[in-house]
Amino acid sequence: MAPIAVIAAEDGPDPLLPHTSELIVGLVAFALLFFFLRAKVYPIFEKTYAERAAAIQGGARKAEEAQAEAQRLLEEYRAQLADARSEAARIREDAKQQGAAIIAQAREDAETEAKRVTARAEAQLQAEREQVLRELRGEVGTLATTLAGKVVGESLQDDDRSRRVVERFLADLETAQASDAAKPAAGDS
Repeated sequence: MAPIAVIAAEDGPDPLLPHTSELIVGLVAFALLFFFLRAKVYPIFEKTYAERAAAIQGGARKAEEAQAEAQRLLEEYRAQLADARSEAARIREDAKQQGAAIIAQAREDAETEAKRVTARAEAQLQAEREQVLRELRGEVGTLATTLAGKVVGESLQDDDRSRRVVERFLADLETAQASDAAKPAAGDS
């Protein structure tokens, strides 16, 4: 193999190696392109990268802030809900107490009214009983006087005498009724 390399070296410059002028032009073009990219394009990339990084960090920060705000609002809502429930329970308890007080007052008023009506009815009954007794005494007295006059055979129209006879008869009648009423009461004990 060595003879082939020697033959190629003798023919002229190496085809794999570029000429020196091409190397210089390539290096200058590379340097110009490098400085242009570094001065103009690289800052735009850096600016875009920084904006996107800031947007991502800002978005993350905003998301965290929104999450914290949502958590705070949730806790506030829960506290308000607990307050509302306790207030509703207190209102229900107050309503129950007021209802019980109203019912007790109405019951007391009804009992008072019933006692008053009963007392008035009893007083009216007592007055009517006394009136009926007076009327009965008068009628019984008249009947007794008339009957006694027929039995005796003489007129008992004298008012004093007839009144005494009637009063004695009624007193005897009341005594008999009182003793009859006492007999069952004594038999019960």
